[in-house]
Amino acid sequence: MYAAPSIQVLLDELERLPGIGPKSAQRIAYWILNSDRATVLRLSDAIVEVKNTVHFCSRCFNYAQDDMCQICESPQRDASVICVVSEPRDIPPIERTAVFSGVYHVLGGALSPMEGIGPDDLRIAELMKRLASEEVTEVVIATNPNVEGETTAAYLARLIKPLGITVTRPASGLPVGGDLEFADEVTLGRALEARHPL
Repeated sequence: MYAAPSIQVLLDELERLPGIGPKSAQRIAYWILNSDRATVLRLSDAIVEVKNTVHFCSRCFNYAQDDMCQICESPQRDASVICVVSEPRDIPPIERTAVFSGVYHVLGGALSPMEGIGPDDLRIAELMKRLASEEVTEVVIATNPNVEGETTAAYLARLIKPLGITVTRPASGLPVGGDLEFADEVTLGRALEARHPL
């Protein structure tokens, strides 16, 4: 497809975004071209602003605009319970449940020997410092339920349990509205292991 050089540059940059293929890039590029200048400038200003002002929280490594994120700064949060997640993007889904009232610690990834990601590549040392200096009673390890996440959870549990801190993992099982016949064995097994009385 022929495109003016500046449009082609925009298409190439849009295609570098995760989940954006050539067709999506074209739709976005044409939306930008057909939008009024003020709308496009608001978008570009928002992108520049977020890159200039957002950094990692000095305590938990979530995204923050101040030294610490809003969760760490909140006096309503229970600092004795830390939920460990792989990435900052894992925090909003947990927050949307309105069930967890503790604080977080972002590892910055998960252990993956195949990709050369070991304990020194994650913020595990920072977590251990927090556990030594803060009065923590429970660590919830909410890494993804895949090989890397399970490996990371097992590794962290071995480090944390000797400190006398309770280590938990969110139960995993059947989704609401799911059918048993379509559940894989691992998911169904975990659902049965995490069963509770009615």
